[in-house]
Amino acid sequence: MVSVPEFIKHLSPYKAGKPIEELAREKGLSRIVKLASNENPLGPSPKAIEAMKSITSELHRYTDPYCYRLTHAVAEKYNQAAEGIFSAAGSDAILQYIISTFTEEGDEVLTSEGTFIGWFVNVNKYHRKSVTVPQKNYRYDLRALAGAITEKTRIIYLANPNNPTGTIFTKTEFESFLTKVPDDILIIYDEAYTVYSEHNPDYPRGLDYQLDNLIVLRTFSKAYGLAGLRIGIAFGHPAVIRELYKVKLPFEPNFLAQQAAIASLADDEFIKKTVELNTRSLHLLEETTDMLGLRRTVSAANFFMILFDDTESALEFNEECLSNGLILRPLGSFGFPNAVRINSGTDEETAFAADVLKRVHKKVIADKVSF
Repeated sequence: MVSVPEFIKHLSPYKAGKPIEELAREKGLSRIVKLASNENPLGPSPKAIEAMKSITSELHRYTDPYCYRLTHAVAEKYNQAAEGIFSAAGSDAILQYIISTFTEEGDEVLTSEGTFIGWFVNVNKYHRKSVTVPQKNYRYDLRALAGAITEKTRIIYLANPNNPTGTIFTKTEFESFLTKVPDDILIIYDEAYTVYSEHNPDYPRGLDYQLDNLIVLRTFSKAYGLAGLRIGIAFGHPAVIRELYKVKLPFEPNFLAQQAAIASLADDEFIKKTVELNTRSLHLLEETTDMLGLRRTVSAANFFMILFDDTESALEFNEECLSNGLILRPLGSFGFPNAVRINSGTDEETAFAADVLKRVHKKVIADKVSF
């Protein structure tokens, strides 16, 4: 039997949200709504769909390793230099490339507790030392993060809005934090949900900060509705981006993903509809949880956390939602065993979810209290 390094033996495979098909098999349900994975309920942009249809005859060709058309479309969209843009198969892949490029064993990487699980998956995979600081009121504590920097710190990871809490840190907090980070420490600023939050005047838009040691991540998986294609982008100093190309797999993102992303960038009307729907949906879900007396986080994204008194209550609530055809995301693996995450849906999905929340609350919580 081949040997396996000890740190690999102790890793666990990533567990995604429960698939609709799996729940249908388990429960024999005909009506299922999944609000667990922060996906765009509208699906992909119609322009993206048409773009993919138009290039299927070219699928026998390898893609351009430097994604010329995509990086230049992104550059034009965001008024950035093309040589400072990098693309790969999702933000997870970009995080992996950053860690392998800019750290060695023994280096420390720093972030908050209760943040994007994909960061920890990649850190553990590369056997780097992960240092975390607690959150404060379900928000990043940037002052504590700055205080945790040591001479071994090589990378600081920030997600804003944060997944799974949905909360943000402000411009004032971020700008103060930047003054405390040495120039030789790389800062990753993950803006996977920026489309939902950038209208907030207190939100620090990553592309407004042109720093040599800052990498800003964006994704097409969420608001752009391309999660199944896996495509993300990074903005950074050209010298930093050049190093990432040395470790990148040569033919990713795939051809369909690149063409869909280019078309999506041009579909402003689709993004407008996405944001408007998210506002309506979250408002109804927040009204429902507040009316039921459930605690929740205040979100600037397309999801929020519902908080319970203990792990048992959270798991029981989630299981009853599953039995009623509503898939939520239990958050034990994210560091919140007493919470579940719910994201926005279509108007019809949201109404269904609100009804399920009411019925499950009555069975799991209200009836217990009255008893």
